[in-house]
Amino acid sequence: MTSRNTDNTNKDNEATKAVQTRKIVERFLHKLSDDDPTLYYASTSEVARGVHMMIKEHSNRLSPEEQKLVRHLTIKDIEVILGFHSK
Repeated sequence: MTSRNTDNTNKDNEATKAVQTRKIVERFLHKLSDDDPTLYYASTSEVARGVHMMIKEHSNRLSPEEQKLVRHLTIKDIEVILGFHSK
């Protein structure tokens, strides 16, 4: 395998991890929104704090692979994820 192929594989893996992490955050966001409909009017930082707390409280319900993806997420990381709109 050439260096270029290795670089592409690493980039693909990182992109896949980012997509998976985003899906996990969105899952918790939907649960949080279902529990508190007024969340729609909250600031991104408030929502991120809620999602972060929920991930920490319920991480045992995630698969080991998912736990590894979100284990070190900060509130700021979640704010960035929430603020980024994918296509």
